[in-house]
Amino acid sequence: MRWLSLVVAGLLFGAGIAISGMINPAKVFNFFDVAGSWDPSLAFVMAGGVLTALVGYRLIFKSRAEPLFDTRFHLPERTKINFALVAGSALFGIGWGLAGFCPGGAIPALGLGQPQAFVFVAAMLVGLGGAKWLGGKPG
Repeated sequence: MRWLSLVVAGLLFGAGIAISGMINPAKVFNFFDVAGSWDPSLAFVMAGGVLTALVGYRLIFKSRAEPLFDTRFHLPERTKINFALVAGSALFGIGWGLAGFCPGGAIPALGLGQPQAFVFVAAMLVGLGGAKWLGGKPG
């Protein structure tokens, strides 16, 4: 049952990303182009996600000691803001702005056959492999 809940959550996430337009690099570029053809619609998508998570987490943690299909909640254990977190976030934002894709938008775009998504995901996998080869550890 756990794998089914993961598949459903992934499909729901992918559908939301596709419906919001986050799989379209042009829409992402326009979101970042505040001095030109700025499109603020992705800010509403982000705000909706943050609001949903804020309310959802509070409701779930008040009503449940553990998830329905797992033995514990898998949440970040580190809470300190450090250089690695800030640098990683900056690199993520720079990459998103340059490529028009983030991993959350590129994976659903693969399903639509967007050639740019295949290039992005290939580069992302090379980067992940390179980081692992260099001895990088998550977090």
